[in-house]
Amino acid sequence: MGHKIGGCGVTWDRVNGTSLEVACDESGSDGENLTGGNTDVFAHASVRLPEEFAAAQVREIRGRIRSPAEEYKANHLLREKHRAVLEWLLSESGPLYGHAHVHLVEKAFFVVDRTARLLLDDPEPAAALFVEGPRTFTETEWRDFLAAANRLLRVRSAEGPEEPVEAFFRTVDALLWAYSGTPAADVLTRLATERSRAVAYRDGIDAAGAPLVPLLNPLLPSVLRTAAHWSRGGRPVRLAHDRQNMLTPERIAWIERAARREGIGLAGLRLVVSRYDARVQLADFLAGIARSVASDELNGRGDPALSRLLRPYTGASAVWGDTRSWARLGPASPPESGNPVADSEGGTTSINSLA
Repeated sequence: MGHKIGGCGVTWDRVNGTSLEVACDESGSDGENLTGGNTDVFAHASVRLPEEFAAAQVREIRGRIRSPAEEYKANHLLREKHRAVLEWLLSESGPLYGHAHVHLVEKAFFVVDRTARLLLDDPEPAAALFVEGPRTFTETEWRDFLAAANRLLRVRSAEGPEEPVEAFFRTVDALLWAYSGTPAADVLTRLATERSRAVAYRDGIDAAGAPLVPLLNPLLPSVLRTAAHWSRGGRPVRLAHDRQNMLTPERIAWIERAARREGIGLAGLRLVVSRYDARVQLADFLAGIARSVASDELNGRGDPALSRLLRPYTGASAVWGDTRSWARLGPASPPESGNPVADSEGGTTSINSLA
């Protein structure tokens, strides 16, 4: 299959003559510390370009930046003095337009979504609570609720299984007492009745150790959403992903099984070293840029021009709760509600937007 890029006829790399290969990288990974980490957005970027063309574009970026750095990252492009290079990279005349995708996850919403799925088997209350919580509670109370939910779901903890449960339900009970009769309290009331589920979850971790697929890590479901995007229409796709500690052989096997169950045309996933693969370097650029632009928009300091340039790359599968910022970042269609995926090894994840 031929495609014109920059005036040159190129042929997409294919594996066994059938499947496209897409290169991937992420930005904003803080493990399971989603409410107290360094970033409030997770971005998983993917690029579908021939390797030789991608290498030429990396050289072009280096030439335009004129930095002595041996390895370039998104922060080079985000500097004001390189604004013209950044705008070119994302623009219709740039090398990525029409050949790249970004899956975005708003971390705070991801925590609320996962809590609702665990305790209620229902993602819908998450959206309602995410809207009504900040309207109803003080800023400190909302942050405390998010932190308690993160603590409840987080696998790695020096505490025994009881304390995260007790801390979460103390927080819920205090909010119910202070804000009874509010729309936010309606969701909290449902959560308050599901202590047994929370206890079972923590006891399971204490007895069996960390699950194969941690509830709070957005990477694995994001990889699934990336594969789903590129395999639309039944075309099989292979992913070449930058090395990541979370992507163990066992978890890669889980991703491939989950993709088969959901009818996603994932033909395989392999890990590569980014400095040897220019396509992954471009995905790294895009992931870091997208995370920064989306975070600025989320926090009310967005750059309208950059948000507009990012929109063609974002997808409706994003896990995003803030409607104001999504109106500037996302495509015309709203984020998908997501489909839970129950893993046979005991983990539960969602291939919805956010993982």
